[in-house]
Amino acid sequence: MADSVRKEMLKTMSVLMTTAFAFVAGAAWNGAIQAIIEEFLPKGDAVWSLLIYAIIVTIIAVIATLCIGRLIARAGVEIDE
Repeated sequence: MADSVRKEMLKTMSVLMTTAFAFVAGAAWNGAIQAIIEEFLPKGDAVWSLLIYAIIVTIIAVIATLCIGRLIARAGVEIDE
């Protein structure tokens, strides 16, 4: 029983750490993408820059999710739902 508790604790810790790193990376990309958009659009186009930003982030998130899903499927890892 102690071994299963230890494994579950390690699994939970790895998920939490991965999520934390993903949050930090997301914040970094957030700033980078916003800076790139501000570089190419005039200052008066705030609505358009936000829309373009949202579209770019959504596309990146979808591609990343698909890639991660394929890697997990290839590895044969089952995800608890």
